[in-house]
Amino acid sequence: MKKKMVGILLCLSLTTALLAGCGSTETTESTETMTETKETTEVGEEDNVIKIGLIAPVTGGYAVYGEAGQNSVLMAVEEINAMGGVQIEILNNGKAVDDAGDSKQAVNAYNSLSAENPEIYCGSFSSSCSIPMAELAQAEGKVLISPTATNFKLTLVGDYIFRACFIDPYQGKMAAKFAGEQGYTKAAVIYAKDDDYSNGLKDAFVENAEANGIEIVYTGECTSKDTDYTAQVSQAVASGADFLFYPCFLDTVPLLVQQARDAGFEGAIMGGDGWDGSNTTGLEAQFENTYFTNHYSSEDTAEEVQAYVTKYTEKYGTESLNAIGACYYDAIYMIKAAAEKSGATDTEALKAGMTGLTFSGVTGTFTLDSNGDPEKNIVINTFKNGVVSWVTTLTPEE
Repeated sequence: MKKKMVGILLCLSLTTALLAGCGSTETTESTETMTETKETTEVGEEDNVIKIGLIAPVTGGYAVYGEAGQNSVLMAVEEINAMGGVQIEILNNGKAVDDAGDSKQAVNAYNSLSAENPEIYCGSFSSSCSIPMAELAQAEGKVLISPTATNFKLTLVGDYIFRACFIDPYQGKMAAKFAGEQGYTKAAVIYAKDDDYSNGLKDAFVENAEANGIEIVYTGECTSKDTDYTAQVSQAVASGADFLFYPCFLDTVPLLVQQARDAGFEGAIMGGDGWDGSNTTGLEAQFENTYFTNHYSSEDTAEEVQAYVTKYTEKYGTESLNAIGACYYDAIYMIKAAAEKSGATDTEALKAGMTGLTFSGVTGTFTLDSNGDPEKNIVINTFKNGVVSWVTTLTPEE
C-alpha cells in the first residue's frame, strides 16, 4: 500500500480518540464506522491507481515516434481504465513530457515529472535519452521501463530498470544472420559515432559477421547530425561491398540511401528499428533492396496485432502508425500486468511484479530475464514501392 495509508490511519486513530472523549458510546461507534467505511473506500480507490510519468520525443527529428508513443499510451489507458480493476493515470495532464530526442532535455523531463511523484516512469524512445533517466530512477528507487531503448547498457544500470523491446546485441546478431542467409559476403558499415544506439548495433553486427560468412571490408564514421555521406559511400563502393549496414535513425536514412545509390552502390542496404517511419517519397526506386529489423509488422495476422492496428488507424490514421507506438502500448500493459502480479500499485510492488514478468502483447510473447530484458521475435521488413513490407520473422532460437 502507498505511504499515504500511514497518515490516513494516524488521522483515523486521533479522530476515534477525540470522539471517545466527547460523546456517547453509541454515537462514537457510529461515527467510527462511518469514518472507517469512507476512508477505506478512498484508500482502496487511491491504491488502485498507477501514476505514470510518460516521456517521449514529441518534437524534433523523432517526433513521429513520440506521436505514435503518446497516441498508443492513450489508447492503452482508455482500454485499461474501462476494464475496471487497476487504473492508470498519466501525469502532466495526461500528456508525454517532451525530450525532443535530446539527453539533456530527457533529464529535464524526468525531473519535471518527479515533482508529481510517479510510481513508475515510461520512456523514452532512444537509448541516449533513456540511460541518463535510468541512472536517476535507480538512484531514487523509482521504476523505469523504456518501451524502445535497445542499447544493452540500459538495464545494467540497476534492478529498477526494465524494457519492452529486444536489445542491440540480439538485433545486430539477427541482422548479420539475415545478411548471411541472403548470400551477402562483403559488408561495409557506416555508423554514427556520437550515438549509443548506432554504436551498439554496429558492434553487434560486426561481432556476428564472420560467423555468418561475412567479411567487413569497410567501416566509416559519421555523426547523428551529418547530412553529407559522399566520402563514406564512395569508399563503401570502392571496397567491393555487396551489403551496407547503416544503423542510424529515420531522419538521416533517406539521405544515406539516396547518396549511396547515387555513388553507384547496387547492393543491399540495411538498418535497425530506427529506420521505421523513414520518408521514402521520391526515393521509392532507391529504397528497393533495403531492409531493417523491427519489433512487429502491421501485416502480421495475429489477433493482438490486427486489433491494435485497426484501432490505431481508426483513431489516428496511418501516418504515425509504427512499431515504436506498439512498444509504448505494450509497455503500459506490462505495467498493468506487473501490478496484477504483485497485487499492489506502489513502486516496490511494480518492481517486484516486473521482475521475471511473462507477458503477451502486440510485439510478442516473452519473459523478462534477470536483467529486465525480453527475449522475443524480431521482424525483418523491406520497402516495396516505398511502402514498408514484411519479409520474415525470426525467433530467438534461430
